[in-house]
Amino acid sequence: ISAYRGDLSRACAFLATLGLDSWSDLTAAQIMRFETTLGAPLARTTAQRRMSALRSFLKFLKRNGEGPEADLPSTGGYKPPKTLPKALSYEQLKALLDVPDVSTAVGLRDRVLMELIYGAGLRVSEAVSLDFSGLDLEEGAVRVTGKRNKTRLVPLPEGTMTWLRSYLLSGRPELAKTGSSLVLLNQHGRPLSRQMAFLILAQCGSKAGIQAHVGPHTLRHTYAVHLLKGGADLRAVQELLGHESVATTQVYTHLDVDEVRRRYLAAHPRA
Repeated sequence: ISAYRGDLSRACAFLATLGLDSWSDLTAAQIMRFETTLGAPLARTTAQRRMSALRSFLKFLKRNGEGPEADLPSTGGYKPPKTLPKALSYEQLKALLDVPDVSTAVGLRDRVLMELIYGAGLRVSEAVSLDFSGLDLEEGAVRVTGKRNKTRLVPLPEGTMTWLRSYLLSGRPELAKTGSSLVLLNQHGRPLSRQMAFLILAQCGSKAGIQAHVGPHTLRHTYAVHLLKGGADLRAVQELLGHESVATTQVYTHLDVDEVRRRYLAAHPRA
């Protein structure tokens, strides 16, 4: 509340210098003049919040019949670009997967957590909420319900199936204490939380000597990039990831600059 009050107070003070004494008289030109004050050295996130505060306030006024006729200001220009984690190399991935002590139940669970996210490209919420009813061990696939309650069937690689069977046979029974039907459990037999999954991956990434932060999104992104590098069809990857639009998959699985440069140098006749 304090931050929004400050944002609106700054907007009021500036617009007053332009001679504005009633919100109903606010013009698009005056809004643009205010917008020009939000450049450097202001952070993009700060500029975004200040424009968002003004937009929300004007929307409130219009809803109550007191707002200006001018169109509401846009806030999209200040949104920071979406960033994606850098995909792990095959060597980094192997080092990460080898971190858990698979001689213990918890270690087996941690390995299976990473196998499900990388092997099937699951979102962390899909992995921790995976129920026994979603497993098809004969066909080697998992059925998950993702965003907007969209259900998809995802095949599992043989390596992931091997670790999953090992965990279900000798790891999970040691953890199961509450009768939960979820596949992944914590050491108390309760469902593994998203927060714990993030912590597990961050710790394993650190132990593997990976400099960048490793989280569930890192493994999911790596899954997609490795599929594309291996020649998988973009539409197929879209279905496997559970994306509504192929445009999302194109951004999500964008090859890094080094990979693009390597391919360019290998293919261009003048390179």
